[in-house]
Amino acid sequence: MKYPLYRFDTPAAVVPWQAIDDRVMGGVSASHMRHDPAGHGVFAGEVSLENNGGFASVRALAEVPETAVGALACLLEVRGDGRRYKFNLRTDGGFDGIAHQASFQPPAGEWAVVRLPLEGFVATWRGRPASAEPPTAVQIKQIGLLIADRQAGPFRLDVRVIALGD
Repeated sequence: MKYPLYRFDTPAAVVPWQAIDDRVMGGVSASHMRHDPAGHGVFAGEVSLENNGGFASVRALAEVPETAVGALACLLEVRGDGRRYKFNLRTDGGFDGIAHQASFQPPAGEWAVVRLPLEGFVATWRGRPASAEPPTAVQIKQIGLLIADRQAGPFRLDVRVIALGD
Protein backbone atom coordinates (compact mmCIF):
# COMPACT_ATOMS: atom_id res chain seq x y z
CA MET A 1 0.00 0.00 0.00
CA LYS A 2 2.16 2.76 -1.37
CA TYR A 3 0.21 5.88 -0.32
CA PRO A 4 -2.13 5.12 2.61
CA LEU A 5 -5.02 7.56 3.01
CA TYR A 6 -6.59 5.80 6.01
CA ARG A 7 -5.37 2.99 8.23
CA PHE A 8 -8.13 1.85 10.57
CA ASP A 9 -5.87 0.40 13.27
CA THR A 10 -6.82 3.02 15.90
CA PRO A 11 -10.17 4.41 17.09
CA ALA A 12 -9.11 7.89 15.92
CA ALA A 13 -9.12 6.73 12.29
CA VAL A 14 -12.92 6.56 12.14
CA VAL A 15 -13.56 10.00 13.68
CA PRO A 16 -13.47 11.96 10.37
CA TRP A 17 -16.01 9.63 8.69
CA GLN A 18 -19.58 10.92 8.40
CA ALA A 19 -22.68 8.94 7.47
CA ILE A 20 -24.69 10.29 4.53
CA ASP A 21 -27.64 7.98 4.06
CA ASP A 22 -30.87 8.12 2.06
CA ARG A 23 -32.37 10.07 4.98
CA VAL A 24 -31.19 13.20 3.11
CA MET A 25 -34.09 12.50 0.69
CA GLY A 26 -36.66 10.96 3.04
CA GLY A 27 -35.40 7.36 3.25
CA VAL A 28 -34.80 5.44 6.47
CA SER A 29 -31.51 3.59 5.84
CA ALA A 30 -28.81 4.06 8.48
CA SER A 31 -25.06 3.48 8.57
CA HIS A 32 -21.92 4.33 10.49
CA MET A 33 -18.18 3.82 10.47
CA ARG A 34 -16.82 2.45 13.73
CA HIS A 35 -13.56 1.00 15.00
CA ASP A 36 -13.34 -2.70 15.80
CA PRO A 37 -10.92 -3.55 18.65
CA ALA A 38 -9.43 -6.22 16.35
CA GLY A 39 -7.76 -3.32 14.51
CA HIS A 40 -9.96 -2.38 11.56
CA GLY A 41 -12.84 -0.11 10.62
CA VAL A 42 -16.40 -1.32 10.12
CA PHE A 43 -18.81 0.30 7.65
CA ALA A 44 -22.13 -1.17 8.75
CA GLY A 45 -25.82 -0.51 9.05
CA GLU A 46 -29.11 -1.35 7.43
CA VAL A 47 -30.43 -0.50 3.99
CA SER A 48 -34.17 0.12 3.70
CA LEU A 49 -36.11 0.52 0.46
CA GLU A 50 -38.92 2.38 2.23
CA ASN A 51 -39.80 5.95 1.20
CA ASN A 52 -37.91 5.54 -2.11
CA GLY A 53 -34.67 5.01 -0.20
CA GLY A 54 -32.06 2.37 -0.76
CA PHE A 55 -28.57 3.66 -0.01
CA ALA A 56 -26.20 4.14 2.88
CA SER A 57 -22.78 5.76 2.75
CA VAL A 58 -19.91 7.21 4.73
CA ARG A 59 -17.49 9.89 3.60
CA ALA A 60 -14.28 11.54 4.78
CA LEU A 61 -11.81 14.14 3.58
CA ALA A 62 -8.70 12.69 1.97
CA GLU A 63 -5.24 14.17 2.31
CA VAL A 64 -3.40 12.90 -0.75
CA PRO A 65 0.37 13.37 -0.58
CA GLU A 66 1.91 15.23 -3.53
CA THR A 67 4.20 12.25 -4.05
CA ALA A 68 1.11 10.21 -5.10
CA VAL A 69 0.94 12.13 -8.40
CA GLY A 70 1.59 8.97 -10.43
CA ALA A 71 -0.77 6.65 -8.54
CA LEU A 72 -3.01 4.72 -10.92
CA ALA A 73 -5.46 2.98 -8.58
CA CYS A 74 -7.24 2.96 -5.25
CA LEU A 75 -6.39 -0.05 -3.10
CA LEU A 76 -8.76 -1.23 -0.39
CA GLU A 77 -7.93 -3.99 2.07
CA VAL A 78 -11.42 -5.22 2.95
CA ARG A 79 -13.48 -8.17 4.15
CA GLY A 80 -16.96 -8.33 2.71
CA ASP A 81 -20.31 -9.90 3.48
CA GLY A 82 -21.17 -11.02 -0.06
CA ARG A 83 -22.80 -7.72 -1.07
CA ARG A 84 -21.68 -5.24 -3.73
CA TYR A 85 -20.27 -1.87 -2.63
CA LYS A 86 -19.06 1.28 -4.33
CA PHE A 87 -15.99 3.37 -3.60
CA ASN A 88 -16.52 7.09 -4.20
CA LEU A 89 -14.03 9.82 -5.03
CA ARG A 90 -14.78 13.55 -5.06
CA THR A 91 -12.52 16.26 -6.41
CA ASP A 92 -13.92 19.07 -4.25
CA GLY A 93 -14.75 19.60 -0.61
CA GLY A 94 -18.48 20.18 -1.14
CA PHE A 95 -21.38 18.13 0.13
CA ASP A 96 -23.16 17.74 -3.20
CA GLY A 97 -21.74 17.47 -6.68
CA ILE A 98 -20.09 14.98 -8.97
CA ALA A 99 -18.84 11.75 -7.45
CA HIS A 100 -16.65 9.26 -9.27
CA GLN A 101 -17.63 5.65 -8.44
CA ALA A 102 -16.21 2.17 -8.86
CA SER A 103 -18.08 -0.98 -7.81
CA PHE A 104 -16.50 -3.90 -6.01
CA GLN A 105 -17.66 -7.09 -4.34
CA PRO A 106 -15.01 -8.45 -2.00
CA PRO A 107 -15.09 -12.10 -0.98
CA ALA A 108 -17.38 -12.81 1.96
CA GLY A 109 -15.63 -13.54 5.22
CA GLU A 110 -12.02 -13.22 4.04
CA TRP A 111 -9.59 -10.33 3.75
CA ALA A 112 -8.63 -9.25 0.24
CA VAL A 113 -6.99 -6.28 -1.48
CA VAL A 114 -9.32 -4.78 -4.07
CA ARG A 115 -7.64 -2.72 -6.81
CA LEU A 116 -9.80 -0.05 -8.47
CA PRO A 117 -8.02 1.67 -11.40
CA LEU A 118 -8.68 5.43 -11.43
CA GLU A 119 -9.40 5.33 -15.17
CA GLY A 120 -12.33 2.97 -14.47
CA PHE A 121 -14.23 5.32 -12.13
CA VAL A 122 -17.56 6.55 -13.54
CA ALA A 123 -18.84 10.08 -12.91
CA THR A 124 -22.26 10.35 -11.23
CA TRP A 125 -24.43 13.08 -9.78
CA ARG A 126 -26.92 11.96 -7.14
CA GLY A 127 -26.63 8.41 -8.42
CA ARG A 128 -27.19 9.24 -12.08
CA PRO A 129 -24.55 9.27 -14.86
CA ALA A 130 -22.70 12.56 -15.26
CA SER A 131 -20.08 13.89 -17.64
CA ALA A 132 -16.59 14.26 -16.17
CA GLU A 133 -13.16 12.79 -16.74
CA PRO A 134 -11.92 10.26 -14.16
CA PRO A 135 -9.87 12.01 -11.47
CA THR A 136 -6.14 11.82 -11.07
CA ALA A 137 -4.78 10.86 -7.66
CA VAL A 138 -3.82 14.41 -6.64
CA GLN A 139 -7.31 15.74 -7.52
CA ILE A 140 -8.96 13.56 -4.84
CA LYS A 141 -10.36 15.61 -1.94
CA GLN A 142 -12.95 13.22 -0.45
CA ILE A 143 -13.39 9.45 -0.38
CA GLY A 144 -16.37 7.35 0.57
CA LEU A 145 -17.98 3.95 0.79
CA LEU A 146 -21.51 3.33 -0.45
CA ILE A 147 -23.98 0.49 -0.60
CA ALA A 148 -26.89 0.83 -3.02
CA ASP A 149 -27.47 -2.69 -4.34
CA ARG A 150 -31.28 -2.54 -4.18
CA GLN A 151 -31.34 -5.12 -1.37
CA ALA A 152 -32.88 -4.29 1.97
CA GLY A 153 -31.22 -5.58 5.11
CA PRO A 154 -28.12 -5.35 7.25
CA PHE A 155 -24.63 -5.00 5.77
CA ARG A 156 -21.05 -4.98 7.03
CA LEU A 157 -17.80 -4.17 5.28
CA ASP A 158 -14.59 -4.44 7.31
CA VAL A 159 -11.78 -2.13 6.21
CA ARG A 160 -8.10 -2.22 7.22
CA VAL A 161 -6.55 0.25 4.75
CA ILE A 162 -7.58 2.64 1.98
CA ALA A 163 -4.61 3.68 -0.14
CA LEU A 164 -3.44 4.85 -3.54
CA GLY A 165 -0.93 2.86 -5.55
CA ASP A 166 -0.04 1.27 -8.88
